[in-house]
Amino acid sequence: MGLHGDGRGPARGRAARVGPWRRGGLCGSVAVFTAVAGVFTLTLPPSVLGGDSGELITAAHELGVAHPPGYPLFTLVAKLAIKLCPFGSAAYRVNLLCGLFGAVAASLLFFTVFRLSGSYAGGILAAGVFSFSRLTWQWSIAAEVFSLNNLFVGLLMALTVHFEEAATAEERSKIAKIGAFCCGLSLCNQHTIVLYVLCIIPWILFRLLKEKELSLRSLVNLSLYFSAGLLPYIYLPVSSYVNRARWTWGDQTTLLGFLTHFLREEYGTFSLAKSEIGSSMSEILLSQVTNMRTELSFNIQALAVCANICLARKDRQNSSLVWLFTGMFCIYSLFFAWRANLDISKPLFMGVVERFWMQGNAVVAVLAGIGLAALASESHRVLNTNGLRCLEWLSATLLVTYQIYSNYSICDQRTNYVIDKFAKNLLASMPHDAIILLRGDLPGNSLRYMHYCEGLRPDISLVDQEMMTYEWYLPKMAKHLPGVSFPGDRWNPVEGILPSGMVTFNLYHFLEINKQKETFVCIGIHEGDPTWKKNYSLWPWGSCDKLVPSEIVFNPEEWIKRTRNIYNWTEEYGRFDPSSWESVANEEMWQARMKTPFFIFNLAETVNVPSNVKVQLYTHAYDLYKEIVYLQKEHPVNWHKNYAIACERMLRLRKGGADPEVLLSETIRHFRLYTQKARSDPQLADISVALKHLRKELQSLRNMKTV
Repeated sequence: MGLHGDGRGPARGRAARVGPWRRGGLCGSVAVFTAVAGVFTLTLPPSVLGGDSGELITAAHELGVAHPPGYPLFTLVAKLAIKLCPFGSAAYRVNLLCGLFGAVAASLLFFTVFRLSGSYAGGILAAGVFSFSRLTWQWSIAAEVFSLNNLFVGLLMALTVHFEEAATAEERSKIAKIGAFCCGLSLCNQHTIVLYVLCIIPWILFRLLKEKELSLRSLVNLSLYFSAGLLPYIYLPVSSYVNRARWTWGDQTTLLGFLTHFLREEYGTFSLAKSEIGSSMSEILLSQVTNMRTELSFNIQALAVCANICLARKDRQNSSLVWLFTGMFCIYSLFFAWRANLDISKPLFMGVVERFWMQGNAVVAVLAGIGLAALASESHRVLNTNGLRCLEWLSATLLVTYQIYSNYSICDQRTNYVIDKFAKNLLASMPHDAIILLRGDLPGNSLRYMHYCEGLRPDISLVDQEMMTYEWYLPKMAKHLPGVSFPGDRWNPVEGILPSGMVTFNLYHFLEINKQKETFVCIGIHEGDPTWKKNYSLWPWGSCDKLVPSEIVFNPEEWIKRTRNIYNWTEEYGRFDPSSWESVANEEMWQARMKTPFFIFNLAETVNVPSNVKVQLYTHAYDLYKEIVYLQKEHPVNWHKNYAIACERMLRLRKGGADPEVLLSETIRHFRLYTQKARSDPQLADISVALKHLRKELQSLRNMKTV
């Protein structure tokens, strides 16, 4: 019976509510879907976002394979969206698709709560509080796999409730088969849902066994339905065999290659990253609870606990489902905290980890909706007044409205072109027919999207540094890079022939064989292969660097002219959340302005050149630092330190016509500003000592002037 039931037996209760409750549940679900879809569509980003978005869209656009475990279901559905949606960029179309996935997830959460409790208010609370939390909203309107995973979480819970209220063996068998198929299908997206699947399947089998409806034949049938749900994985070897995608990941044409990709062995199976030392399990669990309070509010956490307490007090039909959902949440949280090997003290890694907490938040939201209904039901039974129904609705309305009010401005991405502009600036800065050696998710995924999906700069060749070290990369991708020559089959600092017969090459020989082209690294160069240093140097090129043959003489005036206005970047410094990819992109573009003076200053410090050339280099660095430091009021804090050091060097040189008192004052001022803002610098104590000495020098200089 429902939480608002009348005490009839389970069979009569089920039969009595199937008609009106089913109709009410479906109508309410449609209404919730419409409302959430409307809000999500209104706030959709118009272009590509950071993280994996660019890669996932590119894989769908090219019908390639995404990063492990491949996400075949998302890839195929996203391809349909790109083909069928008549408006917007490829990124917008997939963003829209994910927004609709998020709306379906909301409707399923409503359906789950309503069928368990009969409460519209409880269902709306669960759907609204979860969907309009900052975390869910943010990742439901981005081209990522999380909104589809949320959909499957809602679907599996809804099917579990539907199975529980089934009145006949035939109906239970039908729902069990649909559920088995959906369990398999859910694993074609995000593998973290396997922890929910491993909780639900034994529970369903136990219920069938209890009803004496479980046999070997039915078990085989359920296994076949589950296996049918995994069929989208056939796409991986097919795509890999056809090899028409200009971007793909891995070689799934062999069983070993398929299992390597499916089990995420290149990342580390059951881990978020390979070779990363992360925060402790207790730290991650504590952060999850804190994050949940921020995302859903303490009231929601309290209502989720209330659902367990209220249903434990009486022998209610639905208590086993509530405890099942609670167990799913606990098992998932503990397992994820154990395996999430990232340091969440770093804002970007925290942003990566918190996305996976949505799966737990969805269950907590459902429990909170049930808790609200249970609390209202108990209060009505004790006080015997209908006024509490209004309070139930008021509570749900206020909590959902507060979520929308609090997060709308943060999640409104209608004008978010940050990653779009970042990628376009990088591509526009490149000379004709250049080779870009990509490194990292931000430049790699965003540039690939612009290059392959939007068709920008077809003359440029994009080569992934990390992928070149994998044995599958060049056999798969070399034919799609006709403008690039490879002196072997795999990049390795140690050249030779591997046992597999593959010929390895180092970066030096790669550069030599492609010497007719200008080659750049974005962002940074692989530390494991220093062979390029034999005959090449890295010169700053905005956020990237250019690999220049050593025989070419560096001309500071010419290089300053070429790189001074290399980008058209207008975003204010520090305006984005530190855990966001927008913040990373903005930081890269701001630091790009500092790279040329830093490079020139470093040359003056390290290269053995005549004194007049050294003075010239220091002067150029000082002038550039001064220009960028005073260009904007807000800028990266390390600029203060670098400019202060440049002023100090100019002071020691006593050349260039600058007033020593001005230089000394500038040195002190900007070292002081740096110590005020960079509290975590391990050299802070040394800088403070240097500041005392510099102040004495300034006072001495002023005393001498007075005399």
